[in-house]
Amino acid sequence: MIELRGFLAANPEARVVGPVFAERFEAYCYDSRIVQPGQLFLAVRTARADGHDYVEAACRDGAAGAVCQRPFDLSSFGATCIVVPDTEQAILRYAAHAVRAAGRPVIGITGSAGKTTTKEMVARVLSARQRVFRNPANFSGRFGLPIALGGLSAEDELLVLEMAVDHFGEMRLMTDMAPPQVAAVTLVAPAHTKAFGSVAGVAAEKGEIVAALSPGGLAILNGDDPLVAAMAERAAPGVTIVRCQVEGLGEAGPVGARDLVARDLRLTGAGTAFELHAEGRVVPVRLPWLGAHFAYAAMIAVAVGRRFDIPIEEAAERLAGLPPFRGRLNPIPGRGGSLILDDSYNASPAAVLAGLEVLAGLPAQRRVAVLGHMAELGELEAEGHASVGAHAAARVDRLVIRGKEAEPIAEAARAAGMPAEAIQVTYTAADAIAAVEPYLEPGTIVLAKGSAVARMEQVVAGLMAEPERASELLVRQDAAWRQIVVLQPDRPTWVEIDLGALAHNLRRLREIAAPARVMAVLKADAYGHGALQVAHTALRHGAWGCAVACVSEGAALRRAGIEGPILVLGYTPAWQAREAVALGLDLTVYERETARALDAAAAATARRARVHVKVDTGMHRLGVAPAAAADLLRALHAMPGIEVVGLFTHAARADELTGPGRDATEAQLAAFATLLGELEAEGLRPPLVHAANSALTLSRPEAHYDLVRPGIALYGLSPSAELPVAGTLGLRPALTWKTQVAQLHALAPGDSVGYGGAWTAERPSRIATIPVGYADGFRRAPRAWREVLVRGQRAPVVGRVSMDQSSIDVSAIEGVRQGDEVVLIGRQGEAIIRAEDVAAWLGTIDYEVVSAILARVPRVS
Repeated sequence: MIELRGFLAANPEARVVGPVFAERFEAYCYDSRIVQPGQLFLAVRTARADGHDYVEAACRDGAAGAVCQRPFDLSSFGATCIVVPDTEQAILRYAAHAVRAAGRPVIGITGSAGKTTTKEMVARVLSARQRVFRNPANFSGRFGLPIALGGLSAEDELLVLEMAVDHFGEMRLMTDMAPPQVAAVTLVAPAHTKAFGSVAGVAAEKGEIVAALSPGGLAILNGDDPLVAAMAERAAPGVTIVRCQVEGLGEAGPVGARDLVARDLRLTGAGTAFELHAEGRVVPVRLPWLGAHFAYAAMIAVAVGRRFDIPIEEAAERLAGLPPFRGRLNPIPGRGGSLILDDSYNASPAAVLAGLEVLAGLPAQRRVAVLGHMAELGELEAEGHASVGAHAAARVDRLVIRGKEAEPIAEAARAAGMPAEAIQVTYTAADAIAAVEPYLEPGTIVLAKGSAVARMEQVVAGLMAEPERASELLVRQDAAWRQIVVLQPDRPTWVEIDLGALAHNLRRLREIAAPARVMAVLKADAYGHGALQVAHTALRHGAWGCAVACVSEGAALRRAGIEGPILVLGYTPAWQAREAVALGLDLTVYERETARALDAAAAATARRARVHVKVDTGMHRLGVAPAAAADLLRALHAMPGIEVVGLFTHAARADELTGPGRDATEAQLAAFATLLGELEAEGLRPPLVHAANSALTLSRPEAHYDLVRPGIALYGLSPSAELPVAGTLGLRPALTWKTQVAQLHALAPGDSVGYGGAWTAERPSRIATIPVGYADGFRRAPRAWREVLVRGQRAPVVGRVSMDQSSIDVSAIEGVRQGDEVVLIGRQGEAIIRAEDVAAWLGTIDYEVVSAILARVPRVS
């Protein structure tokens, strides 16, 4: 309960604007989508959004008031408006005021993992005697904790607070707000090292909770973790130190009279059991959760209970009846009689390794790990993901990776000797679920784990035997989380790839081309969409193989674990022949010199070179003339190292459905058909014949043959204006290009913008600078981008495009500010800019528009 009088007392600079409608508020609300009647809405400016945009919506939906940094007239909603200089600082001050006013003991819990589990166990033990306040999950940081303390009531007798930090100085801020009498530290591991720099930095910040204890306080430390045990040196004189140790799991030091030791620890199908040695007694402990790390949490809970006069035996009995923890190695019945270990709450290397150990320790016929990436590891990112991959290789039968950031786990598992066919890389929850589905049967145990941003609970939901219970059993199931898609681009200009759209397009193209198979064309980094993720997605959704432009593109895919056929459509020089054959790439051949180089390479590598013969039926780029094709095929069959698997051609004007273009295409197809008839008569027709690019795939079924090669259509873009892919064809664009407003300028008439003063304001204007330029693929000349989208409206590009920055006129758009999203290609609200639209502005084709987005623009999916 938040009292207006107390809030104003804690914040002397705060003022109420307008009438006071409510003086008490049930709790804080920080998200207008989930506001409840009687709550106090917090308008907070963050790096990505401004809560002031949602004040009126929150009050309209029932908020009884709002804390803002600028005044609002909320009288029409019957809501109280409280204006403060800084919303975050205001709630911090009120939280400190509320804790002081309550005068209740505070138990603070921190650590790199296990904080929430430990908090729940401690609260369970203490609630046997007293009413306990504990902060909910995800409300444990410098902003979340004071929000949670808004729910503190006069009836609460003890405060059990999880204290999470991800930047230096945050622990001191929280212990000043809620000074602990008891502090517990679970462990220190590589987590948030992007901010802390090293594990030592993590320990230094978390150790502040011990330093905050006053004489008479109690510090409960993981005695098996040297970095945690060393925190005892930071305790003030008069602070009692208790260490918790698990026999055989760490470098245990001497056991003190007040220390707790777990011995004979074992995992069973019913959970974790051990014998607790404390105060000269042995107490059996049975926990209904899987994992040795739960023993530390249980011992901390016992130690806290002992501080508040709860006997060890009573504490152990209380812990045995605690319900499962969502997302923390929670066993959930899976489809087909399988068992799912839902460990989706969050992830660090240490936590993933612990989960893999639990998986390996349980009896099973098949063990499957579905792993997302681990966020905020900084310089330890590569090492952390590699350690997980190597560990998984020795402990699981199948490894499924979800997300581009988790690819290093798959690479490390392969390097550690895990067979490539046992590893599958996916990029969406749906594809991860599909990869696991064949193994969902009795005897299979599936571990699902990843950082919160990996959203692995979405995978778990698809594997559950009772998916209708997801809201009951899984983490992040509230309305706000269901709407959140977490993207983490490396810079404020980025490309979003909708792999769901790409998968849909592939399936639709398969329907159009059937019974012919589909080869996904991935030239130029999959037309700017990211070749590796497109390859995995296309193959998972039924593509027969992939096509690339050159050997280096094919080599990158093969070395990243792509096992299907990969056809190099372009020229292969003799000096690349050995590498190409060794990698098992299919090569294009149209003359004897290349064929001889491949034959020699085959002999050197003890493999056969798979080739597709390209026929020039009228495009006159690469290819053997139809009249010479039969002779070339005979020569190839005479080479022992060559296996001819395909014959193909390429149409020069397939995107033109009328006039001379149509006639040219028909002439090419007729020439190809004539050649095929001759080759069949001589028994020279290869197994795979293909001629159809995107345009022919969509417009000429007679050109489908055995295989089609869609490129631009796979990405939801049109081969030409005559062949739109939306509407009846139902293909969806997969690429959106975005940036942000970097700065705003108020220009007077006569002021110019950018190099050369190429644009001059004729009236008072508001110009926004956006951090994108020609070095990103945002064209400068001879013709430039015409418009972008801001706040769902079109804003013209003005002045010259620079290497890294451009300018747009937002004079006609209300409320634009720094950080606003700007769409260069894609949809924003009801407005849309298509790649085809941009191509028309630039005087080019949509192929070039998307392929020209440079590699320095991060791709997220």
